[in-house]
Amino acid sequence: MTPRALEARAGAPHWTRWGQLALGIICLVMIANLQYGWTLFIDPIDQKHHWGRAAIQVAFTIFVMTETYLQPVGGYLIDRLGPRVMVCASGAMVALAWAINSVADSLALLYLGAFIAGFGAGPIFGATIGNALKWFPERRGLAAGLTSAGFGAGSALTVVPLANMIQARGYEAAYLWFGLAQGLVIMLAALLLRAPQPTEVKLSATSSCAQHRRDYAPSETLRSSPFWFMYAMFVMVGTGGLMVTAQLAPVARDFAIDTAEVSMLGVTMPALSFALAMGLVGNGLSRPFFGWLSDFADRENTMFIAFLLEGFSILALLLFANSPYLFVLLSGLVFFAWGEIFALFPATCADTYGRRFINTNYGMLYTAKGTAALLVPFGNVLMSATGSWTMVFALASVLNFGAAILALIALKPARLRMLEKEGFLATEPMTR
Repeated sequence: MTPRALEARAGAPHWTRWGQLALGIICLVMIANLQYGWTLFIDPIDQKHHWGRAAIQVAFTIFVMTETYLQPVGGYLIDRLGPRVMVCASGAMVALAWAINSVADSLALLYLGAFIAGFGAGPIFGATIGNALKWFPERRGLAAGLTSAGFGAGSALTVVPLANMIQARGYEAAYLWFGLAQGLVIMLAALLLRAPQPTEVKLSATSSCAQHRRDYAPSETLRSSPFWFMYAMFVMVGTGGLMVTAQLAPVARDFAIDTAEVSMLGVTMPALSFALAMGLVGNGLSRPFFGWLSDFADRENTMFIAFLLEGFSILALLLFANSPYLFVLLSGLVFFAWGEIFALFPATCADTYGRRFINTNYGMLYTAKGTAALLVPFGNVLMSATGSWTMVFALASVLNFGAAILALIALKPARLRMLEKEGFLATEPMTR
């Protein structure tokens, strides 16, 4: 059955679903700088106020923790109020947060701005991903991947003008005008956002992924074993990926290749800068690619492939990090194999627990990102204790290999038992 035939059967016009998806992507592009543009502000802030980098970086930690751990609350409100109200209000908070940062003359005020930014970004991320999952029940992996790619690679569209404004007019003007512009775009896009009506989308009999016939309340979700398998795997892959990607700069410096010139595809850049640029591209591409693959090859099978690739990529990066060219290529592969968690886990969560509480259930699962971030400093402890990156990279690889195995021997059988017990919809039954 063609995509248009599916949409006609579901009752949604062809442009409606893709229009809603595009609106969600726009919203996530507008908040990408809150995380990925942060590094541009650290030195200018320190040069003006002399608070020290460590103290300034606390603001980023506050943002990540707030954006992550308040997701269940935001998801609960989205499930009840709808995406329009929550995203519009959150857009206003994003603008307010950067306006506060533009005038912050104390660490306390900077931290307040970070808290408000996280409180605003969380519901925007959750609402847009949840809306994509609802509008595309037969292509949940692709829809979640395309939407989350807006956050993963969205900063690539605005980071250059943001850096130019900081250079030309100061970080205060960049915070103020970019904050107001990003917040305004989010609020305008939010006015057009809406969740689908029950008659507009249906569980698809053409999907190769098992989809539950009923909706699980958050309390039921927390009592089910598939949720905790997914949570553990999310933490394992998130910790392993972050542990390596967060240490690229120190690794490059230790191998004395950070400033080595690398020429590829007609572009010449220092190895570290090239690796980071390749990482952003790889991270953005991986989400729709692996999401699309999971719609056809099954969620757990795709997890196994992606997590295994990540584990081997990390090992290869350790072995060949002394080569500038291989460092760039393998860093890109590590980012590529890591970013897919933000497509595969929301799609699997929606398939397993239904659409009614999609935002709350995934919000609870998404807190695994915060847990992973809290475990990342353990890599620095290992490095200090052993004096080399070997144990850090080995641990990151093991975590990915472990998650790959869990996908097949734990998550898949657990989901199968639950879905067989209460009924599921799929083109072909899941196999043990």
